[in-house]
Amino acid sequence: MCPPPQQVPLHTGPPPGPPTGRLPPPPMSENLPTMGPPQVCGASLQAPQGYGSAPRTPNVSEPTSAKSSRNASPIPTQRYDNMEGQFMSPGQSPSSQAVNSFPLQQGPPTSSAPVRTTPQYPTGSFASTATGMPPPVMGHQTLSSGIVPPPPPSQMSQQHQYVPPIASPPGYGPPLMSAQGMHGPPPPQQGPGPVQRMPPTSQVLPPPAAPAPGQSSISQRQRYPQQLGYSQPGAFTSASPQSIPPPPVSSNGSTGIPYAPHGRVASLEPPPGGVAGYEPELHSRMAGMSVNSGFNKMWGSEPYNLLQDRNVLPKMHEDPPKPTLPREGANCSPDIFRCTLTKIPETQSLLQKARLPLGILIHPFRDVSHLPVIQTSTIVRCRSCRTYINPYVQFIDQQRWKCNICFRFNVLPDDFMYDPVSRKYGEPERRPEIQNATVEFIAPSEYMLRPPQPAVYMFVLDVSHGAIQTGYLSSFCKIMLEELDNLPGDSRTQVGFMTYDSSVHFYNLGEGNTVPQMLVVSDIDEVFLPSPDSLLVNVHECKMLVQYLLESLPSTHSQNGETASALGAAVQAAYKLISSIGGRVSVFQTCLPTAGPGSLKPREDPNQRAGKEITNLLPGTDFYKKLALDCSGQQVAVDLFLLGSQYMDIASIACISKYSAGCINYYPGFHTTLNKHQVEKFETELRYYITRKIGFEAVMRIRCTKGLAMHTFHGNFFVRSTDLLSLPNINPDAGFSMQLAIEESLTECNVASFQAAVLYTSSQGERRIRVHTLSLPVTALVQDVLSSVDQEAVVGLLCKMAVDRSLSSSVLDARDAMINACLDLIQAFQMTLPSGQAVGGLHIPYCARLLPLYMLALTKHTAFRIGVSTKLDDRVYAMEQMKTMPLSYLMTYIYPAMYPVHILNDQNALQTEDGAMVPQPPRLQLTFEKVDRHGCYLLDTVDRMFLYVGRAISDHFCTNVLGVPQFAAIPEDMTELPELDTPESELLRNFVAWLISQRPYYSPLHVIREDSKERHLFVQHLVDDRTESAVSYYEFLQHLKQQLNK
Repeated sequence: MCPPPQQVPLHTGPPPGPPTGRLPPPPMSENLPTMGPPQVCGASLQAPQGYGSAPRTPNVSEPTSAKSSRNASPIPTQRYDNMEGQFMSPGQSPSSQAVNSFPLQQGPPTSSAPVRTTPQYPTGSFASTATGMPPPVMGHQTLSSGIVPPPPPSQMSQQHQYVPPIASPPGYGPPLMSAQGMHGPPPPQQGPGPVQRMPPTSQVLPPPAAPAPGQSSISQRQRYPQQLGYSQPGAFTSASPQSIPPPPVSSNGSTGIPYAPHGRVASLEPPPGGVAGYEPELHSRMAGMSVNSGFNKMWGSEPYNLLQDRNVLPKMHEDPPKPTLPREGANCSPDIFRCTLTKIPETQSLLQKARLPLGILIHPFRDVSHLPVIQTSTIVRCRSCRTYINPYVQFIDQQRWKCNICFRFNVLPDDFMYDPVSRKYGEPERRPEIQNATVEFIAPSEYMLRPPQPAVYMFVLDVSHGAIQTGYLSSFCKIMLEELDNLPGDSRTQVGFMTYDSSVHFYNLGEGNTVPQMLVVSDIDEVFLPSPDSLLVNVHECKMLVQYLLESLPSTHSQNGETASALGAAVQAAYKLISSIGGRVSVFQTCLPTAGPGSLKPREDPNQRAGKEITNLLPGTDFYKKLALDCSGQQVAVDLFLLGSQYMDIASIACISKYSAGCINYYPGFHTTLNKHQVEKFETELRYYITRKIGFEAVMRIRCTKGLAMHTFHGNFFVRSTDLLSLPNINPDAGFSMQLAIEESLTECNVASFQAAVLYTSSQGERRIRVHTLSLPVTALVQDVLSSVDQEAVVGLLCKMAVDRSLSSSVLDARDAMINACLDLIQAFQMTLPSGQAVGGLHIPYCARLLPLYMLALTKHTAFRIGVSTKLDDRVYAMEQMKTMPLSYLMTYIYPAMYPVHILNDQNALQTEDGAMVPQPPRLQLTFEKVDRHGCYLLDTVDRMFLYVGRAISDHFCTNVLGVPQFAAIPEDMTELPELDTPESELLRNFVAWLISQRPYYSPLHVIREDSKERHLFVQHLVDDRTESAVSYYEFLQHLKQQLNK
C-alpha cells in the first residue's frame, strides 16, 4: 500500500475556520445571490424531467466514457464552475481576483513590502474558450486502426449556454482524420481561423495594441459557450481590455527589471508562449543531427530491428522518458502526469504523419511522499483562462507574469512576493507554487458553495440466501468492527447500514435505542425511508449501537431462505437517505438482481464463451446509469463489491459506479471455505478500502495550452463540460485519461503545458485544491516526434481506446485496431530512414521497441482474447479495470512480471526503512524458454501471484525456502511462504512483501508445482508463446512484416 502523504503546510494567510453544524439541503446554488437561474439550451436537455431522463444507451459507435456528456446535467453546470473557484459578480474587475484583498495574519507587516502602484483595469474580461470534441458517431470514415473520426459541427452535442458565443467561420469544425492508424483526431476540414498571438516584446515592452473597431481580441476559431462563473463580460464587444502598462524605462532606454527571472537575460525576450533564449529553427536543425549511434539510442531515435533479437524486454524496469525542456524547472512526476509523447507536434498534420495517438494519463489523487500544502488568502490565477500559477509561467518583472496556457499578462498580488519559508519578501521564484509542479492549496471561502460536508459512509449489504452461503457477511462485519475507529473523518462523521434480499431492511441506530431496531420495507417498487432521522447517525455518538449491529448481523440473517435480490431498490433507498449531504455508498452484491427496479435477466450463453463474436458487453438496462446520474448530481458515489460465483451482469450494474465516480471490486468464486485465496484478498482490500484517503464533492478541470483541445475522456466520472469532470468521490487509486487534438498550429510556441486541478473536500472537512502541471517541448520534425514516444503511456491509452471500440463495434475490431497501431508506427518510422536501411528488417524507434510485445499481450488478455473460454463478467471487469487503473499498475496487469527467485541475492538490493534487504532480480520475458526445470519463478499479475516450482528444484531450496525436504513434499494447496530463519527465505519474503506494498491491490500467493493440475494458471500468462488460438511473439512480428510488404 502507498504511504500517506507527508504534508508540508506553508501558511501565508489566515486559515479558514472549521465548519460546524449539519449541512443545508441542496440546491447549493441558492447560496450564491449573484448567480441567475440555470439556462438549458437544446431540445434534448429537459431540466424538469428529473435526473433519470437520460435515454437508453444505444449500441452506437460512441465511447462510453463520453456518452454521459450527451445527457442533461443533474444539477446546473455553473455550480461546478463556481466550485472550481471562478466567482465574479457583475461589474467586478477581472484583476481583483489576482490582487490581494485579504490581510495576512502571518509574516511581516504589509508595509514592509515593496511599494508599487497596481494598474487598473476595466470591468470587462477576456473570455476563456472551452474546447473539446465529441466522441465518434456511426457512419463516418473509419481508419485502419479502427478509430472513427468525429462528426461535423452539426452533430456535436450542445452545451449549456450562458453567454452568446462568437460565430465561428462557416464550415469550420473539429478535425477529420485521413491517415490510417490509431493516432488521434485528424486535421480540420478547413484551416483554423486566424490565431491571435501576443505581440512581440522588446526591451521596453510596449503595451499590446487594441483591436480595430468591430474586431474581437479573441482568436476567431470555433468557440464553445462559456460556463457561468468565469470572469467574462455578458457578450463580446469591440471594446478591448486595457493592456498592462510597461515597466518604467530608465534614462538609457532599458526597462526597470531588477533581476532576470529563472536565470534568463533580461534583454532576451521569448516568442509568445516560448522561453527566452530559445531558437526553434536552430533546435529543429540540430535535432536531426546525431553524433553517433550511442546518442541516438540515448535519445530513443536509433532504429531497432525487432527481428534481430526477441529478448526485447529490459532486465530491470526502466524509468519513464524525461522530457527535455529549454529551461530547467520543476515538472510533474510521471507517476502522476504523463503524455504519450514527450515532444508535442506543432500541427495536426505532423501528428498524422507520425501516426501516433496523442493523449495524457493522470493519477491526480495519488498518495505522494512530499506534498507542499499552501495556505494563503489569495490563490494566484490567470485572469483570463484561470490557470493556477506554476513553475512554467514567465515573470516579466516583479509585478507581472505571463500565463503558460493562454499567454496573457497578469499582475502579481503584493503578498506573492512574501516567501513563507524564509518569512521574507523577495523574488517570486522562491514561492512553493513556482518551485513545485504539484501543490495543494487550502481553499478560501470563495471556493465553497456550502460548508464542507462531513464524511458520510453508507453500507448496503446483500443478505439473500446465496449471499449468506458465501460467508462474506461474517468477513465484512469482522473487518468493520476492527476498523470502525479508523474511518476517515472528523467529529461529524456519519455512518449507516442497510441490508436487502427481496425487501429492504433499515436499522434504527438512534440514541434513544438500547439495541438496533430493524425496519423492513417490502414495497420495493416505491421504496421509502421509514425513519429518516435515525438511519444515518454520528459514528462517535452511536458507536455502541453500531458495534452491536455489526456483531449481530451474521446471526440475524443466517437462516434467510429468500433467494431474490432487490439491488436497485436498495441503492435507491441509500441515495434518498444521504442525498441531502452527499457521501459514499458501498454496495456488496453476490448475485444477479432479480427483484424490483433494476432487475435483470441472464444474458450470457455459456456455450459461446470461446466464440469470436462477443455480445452483451453493453448494459441491458438504463436504470443503473440513470440512478448514477442522480447520485452524481447530489455528490453521492457508489462503490461495488461483487462476490458472486454465478453470472451477475457486471456490464449493467457497473454503470452505477462508472457514472458516479465510484470503483468496482470483483471477487469471482468467493467462498469462505472453498476459495481461501479470494477470502484473503477480500479481507485485505476491504481493510484498505475502509481506511484509505478519500475526497468528497470533487471536480477536476484539465487545461492545456492554446491550440490543444481534449476530445475523449476515460475513467469513472460524469462529464460536465468540455474540460470539467464531476467526481462525487475521489480516491488515491483512480486513474483518468484524455485524448488530445491539435486544433491550431503551435508554431510560435516552443513549450506546451497541461494543468489538472482537483477541487475537493477532505475527510477532515477542509476544502482543498490539488494542482498538477506538466510542460513538454514542441517540435516541427517528425523524427523528433517518433523518437519521443512514451511506449507505456501509448499502450495505456490504446487499451482504453480499444475498450471503447469493443463496446461501440466489436472485440474483433478492437484487436485489429491495436495491430494496426503497431503497423502505423513502424511504417511511419521506416519512411524516415535512409533509402535501403529498412530493407529486410522490422525497424521501430528504440524508445518504442516494446510496443508490439505489449500489443500482443493485449490481444491475449482477458478483455480482448477470443477462442478461449472466457466468462462475460470476467471480460467486462477486465475492461473496466483498463479504463480506470493507473498506468503504473496497468502495465503489470497487461504484461505480468516474471522473476527467477531461485537466484536471489543481496547484490543491488534495496533497503527499507526498517532495515530489510529487498533483492532486485532480473525480469524475464513471458516465455517457457526462460523457465528452467531446476528453477523457481515468481509471476506477478497484480491481482495474484504465482510461485512456479520446477520439478528438478534443489532440495536445498525446498528446505531453506519452502520448509519441505524435497519437491514431492510441496503441498498442492500451499498459499503462503513459511517464515524460516534462513537468508534465502528472508530475501524471498521481503521481495514479495515489497511488491505488494507498491500497489493498493492485494495479491494472494499461490504455489504451483510443475506437475500440478493447476499448472495452466501459470502457463496461460506466458503470452510470448503460441497457444491453440493465438500466435507467438515471433510469429506476430512475422505477421507485421507481411502486412507491411503488401
